[in-house]
Amino acid sequence: MGIHIIKMPDIGEGIAEVELVEWHVQAGDAVVEDQILADVMTDKATVQVPSPVHGRVMSLGGKVGDVMAVGSELIRLEVEGEGNEGTVGATSRAASVTEPVAVSAPDVPEPAPASRPESAEARPVGRAAVPAASERESAPVSAARGAMAPHAASHAPSRPEGQRPLASPAVRRRAWDLGITLQYVPGTGPAGRITHGDLDAWLARDRNETSNRTTGALYAAQDQETQIPVIGLRRKIAQKMQEAKRRIPHFTYVEEIDVTELESLRSRLNALHSAERGKLTLLPFLVRAMVLALREFPQINARYDDDAGVVTQYGAVHLGVAAQTPSGLMVPVLHHAETLDLWSCAAEVARLAEAARQGKAARDELSGSTITLTSLGALGGIVSTPVINHPEVAIVGVNRVVERPVFQEGRVVARKLMNLSSSFDHRVVDGMHAAEFIQCIRRYLECPALLFVE
Repeated sequence: MGIHIIKMPDIGEGIAEVELVEWHVQAGDAVVEDQILADVMTDKATVQVPSPVHGRVMSLGGKVGDVMAVGSELIRLEVEGEGNEGTVGATSRAASVTEPVAVSAPDVPEPAPASRPESAEARPVGRAAVPAASERESAPVSAARGAMAPHAASHAPSRPEGQRPLASPAVRRRAWDLGITLQYVPGTGPAGRITHGDLDAWLARDRNETSNRTTGALYAAQDQETQIPVIGLRRKIAQKMQEAKRRIPHFTYVEEIDVTELESLRSRLNALHSAERGKLTLLPFLVRAMVLALREFPQINARYDDDAGVVTQYGAVHLGVAAQTPSGLMVPVLHHAETLDLWSCAAEVARLAEAARQGKAARDELSGSTITLTSLGALGGIVSTPVINHPEVAIVGVNRVVERPVFQEGRVVARKLMNLSSSFDHRVVDGMHAAEFIQCIRRYLECPALLFVE
């Protein structure tokens, strides 16, 4: 038998270190070639590291949340033959199998023994520290609620200890979000597979038992505490926002825009072309208005290297579009937005957003933006103060559309109104230029025919 050491790969040019965000194996596990061992995160994207060989895990080179240098030892495998680091005897093999290294989640305080089932450990782990797939069904804590889930404590396992419950990835993800321990859930699907219906039945059963056990639970004191390690994408977001606010003197300018005519045009275009071209939202119109306005205000389509004291203005509009994903906020980039018509823009934005949500966005799809567009319109709110995506110098924020009575030529009429809340880097953009830029966007949106006039 031999030892095969897998080192942290060189993920991209200029990347010297990465963060370990999830293990898919643990000590003692058998692995096969091309099996995913771990997920690591760079400044831009999450990358999966596969195994190049068959073998058995001897030890892991770090724990979730560790920042590891490229070239450092990631994992050590026992393999048939000599491996790449010599041979290993039976003693070391036994040690590696009987003494697994617990690195599937960072060290956090465990709850008191009284609140923990005898057959499974319960650790409050935040959504940023999702354990490996092999552990998800054994963590009876709801990341969403941050509280000890009662599901595991009140029931005996429905299958022998060590037998892995059968469930699809979607069912496992939902169970993790709800704080349900799959080991305890009876499966009614083929071969005992757990279905979404089984989760619903388990929740109903648990609610009934909880109702019978407690009185006045709506007003019961809540003393539990949960420590959530800030790792992975959440750490990158925190660092990025802190850097932006530390370096950039923000100022925010808010303008109200009448989008009645724009909404009317959008409805007509969707009625005529949605079947063959897809449905248009407001976003492609906003993108086009920004592209045209930036031709008049090129100093806003720029990036500021404040270390070198250089502002770079761009002719191409590489528009970052902030997208919320299950892991956190990401900003996929609509490269060369100036070349896209409405439907091409809509299709590309939808593709990028879906890739970001699934964690499949390529590195170049998450970098290189020259200005950013962010929208909270679907969530409501009439004003926001968006944070600039450093090192850019501006971000345009979209708020919800509301219908209000407006005086127009002496009459009260219903109009659809929307606010743009936009932030600028005051070191580079003067207040007057920022206001003129937003007023230019307003002219295009309030008279949408201008969007198509050269």
